[in-house]
Amino acid sequence: GGSYPVFAGLDEVLKFLSNFHFSADDIDYLRNTPQLSHCEPAFFDEYLANLDCSEVIVHAMKEGSMAFPRVPLLTVTAPLGIGNLIETTLLTLINYPSLVATNACRMVVAARGQFWEETAGANPPRAMLPPRTDSTGATPKTPRKSIQMSEGGPSDLMRRKPKCVEFGLRRAQGPDGGFSASKYSHIGGFHATSNVLAGKLLNMPIAGTHAHSFVQSYTSLSLVEGAKVKNLKGGEEEMVELLPLVMKYREECGWQATNDGELAAFVGYACSFPNVFLCLIDTYDTIQSGLRNFVLVSLVLDDLGYQPRGIRLDSGDLSYLSLECEYVFHEMGDRFQRSFFYDLDIVASNDINEGVLHSLNKQGHAITMFGIGTNLVTCQSQPALGCVYKLVEIDGEPRIKLSNDIEKVLIPGSKVAYRLFGEAGWPLLDLLVDKNEAEPPTEGNRTLCLHPFMEQKRVAVVPKRVVKLHNLVFDGKNGVVAGQISSLAETRQFVNEQINHTRPDLLRYVNPGEYKVSVSEKTFRFLHQLWQTETPVRELR
Repeated sequence: GGSYPVFAGLDEVLKFLSNFHFSADDIDYLRNTPQLSHCEPAFFDEYLANLDCSEVIVHAMKEGSMAFPRVPLLTVTAPLGIGNLIETTLLTLINYPSLVATNACRMVVAARGQFWEETAGANPPRAMLPPRTDSTGATPKTPRKSIQMSEGGPSDLMRRKPKCVEFGLRRAQGPDGGFSASKYSHIGGFHATSNVLAGKLLNMPIAGTHAHSFVQSYTSLSLVEGAKVKNLKGGEEEMVELLPLVMKYREECGWQATNDGELAAFVGYACSFPNVFLCLIDTYDTIQSGLRNFVLVSLVLDDLGYQPRGIRLDSGDLSYLSLECEYVFHEMGDRFQRSFFYDLDIVASNDINEGVLHSLNKQGHAITMFGIGTNLVTCQSQPALGCVYKLVEIDGEPRIKLSNDIEKVLIPGSKVAYRLFGEAGWPLLDLLVDKNEAEPPTEGNRTLCLHPFMEQKRVAVVPKRVVKLHNLVFDGKNGVVAGQISSLAETRQFVNEQINHTRPDLLRYVNPGEYKVSVSEKTFRFLHQLWQTETPVRELR
């Protein structure tokens, strides 16, 4: 339902092309298959044994590019045999990565609401926050945040823009699919992954929380009696028992009715991970138990010099619960004069998809991080991307594929694609021109751009900037062209920059705008001439 894909998988394509060959075992297997049993020995011993990609030339978009219909992601120039042999692998290496990167990008856009810029969502400096005491020195009652948290509200630019974390390994299509989802969701803008192996191999941030079973495994407070943590504000070797301090705050707050097993679990977790204390609080009762138990343990950790991280919500009304949790945090911050309460993360999970993110923006929420799994890695809204691999020229002769479906009619010939930018800074359209055209579009010069199939739909563009979309990335015997493989971080940043400079209507969830892909006048004329030439003329009697 979207208007663009994010191109991903180029790095794996280049690795494949660099290493393509048939091993002796491969050839022995193929020789004995019924389908190839009739082939001459030379087919195996001379052709397949010596086959590689040394005659393959590939031009491609930069990885992370926003792409649009009819503009090739990559162009392969190769002998017909090898060109056909690598088709399925190239599609496999591009389709799923591009699908996941696109899905992730759309979710990140949805999570951040109408304001995309990462810098716009930073927390305001403490000096900019409202005072926490009135003129008499009394602590004012913390206001509710539901109006301020709604998208576009008066404080929208002041609040933190939620980040997205990939939680999908358990629901992915096998371990390979899970690893790919972690990698390409990061390209699409996800902040971190719960897949530790992906974090290690790809140098990505990792993030996660404990499970409900961890909380359930604690049955009484006696299980954490004697559990100690180092006091960062005390002596170098001073160890402090947590439970007695927690129980004092419990009595002071009057929260004796919270679940004892859950409180014990949080104490145990704090002793093991005092620097990254973030708790799943919906095992029993989110507000009346989980939230309160988190607050009690967090107060003690703060006393000892640690910075609690936050909570995770995994069920229920995420809008309402997040706002209630934020209200309690601010209330506790005012009551105990603890600044950390104003900076806690509220993480939300539970079958989140792009539609849920937009709905939460409309309802209002206080969520600072979304953990998204199933609907990210399985690409619920569109399980397959549908890239195709089509022959457009052979031995210098353009070829065309016709169809009753106009969107499947192929624009023939080898083409060069340009992206034309306007004065506002964002792209106006993409233009396809024949590779042999003498006058490509240039900055400041008027260029006639035509709809590929409707001559009356045309526009003259005077571009402020022109970008050639495809570069040589694989050069046959010379292999991968230097400088054409970007790091994961560089590609992620490139995606972010493009989204920041894209027309807002193209990013809409409902009825997104249509981005124009045009052809030059010469390409238009040739397309329709070849169309007529290759279409049989019916004879009626």
